[in-house]
Amino acid sequence: MRNEVVRIPVDGAHIEGALELPGNPVGLVLFAHGSGSSRHSPRNNYVARVLHEHGIGTLLMDLLTPAEDSDYAKRFDISLLVERLRAAAHWVRQNPATATLPVGYFGASTGAAAALRAAAHEESVAAVVSRGGRPDLASPAELAQVKAPTLLLVGGQDFGVITLNEAAFADLVCEKQLRIVPGATHLFEEPGTLEEVASQAAAWFARHFPNPAGRSFT
Repeated sequence: MRNEVVRIPVDGAHIEGALELPGNPVGLVLFAHGSGSSRHSPRNNYVARVLHEHGIGTLLMDLLTPAEDSDYAKRFDISLLVERLRAAAHWVRQNPATATLPVGYFGASTGAAAALRAAAHEESVAAVVSRGGRPDLASPAELAQVKAPTLLLVGGQDFGVITLNEAAFADLVCEKQLRIVPGATHLFEEPGTLEEVASQAAAWFARHFPNPAGRSFT
């Protein structure tokens, strides 16, 4: 397993990320965290570990600099988060260790809106997964432009967010699935619910990343 802290140039500054690559990775998933979270999020790190078990690399990063993150309004500046996510995607396509890997996005809460809006402008994105996302923060027109296969995962007890995801699901015209995780609230803290999220996310990315070697993910 290759594990390193990377610095990605953005707007005259840098954002930091944790890049982890298993041997012979089949793809790379970039994580967009929710507001107030970071690359150290225990939930997203758990999901990343499960992806590693399926031969998928991960880049967990802080889309804001420390100074920007101290500005509460910037945490909800989805346009800025989109720009940063796209900058990170550009960086991994220039990095020799990751340049040939198909790229997917995993977004949580507000990060899901950034992931979907970024995917609307990038046909090369292989797949998107949203966990407890706020896809309503992307416009219907942007959602209709997403071509990457998209999986929306929502907790069965996250009632308001279920409604928001159902509306966004109707606007998506790509390959798509909306799956409700029974008993889960917004943060998927209930026993077994985060494991279900990670399992479904890994299966979704594995299904949509090119697999010329015929590698088995079961």
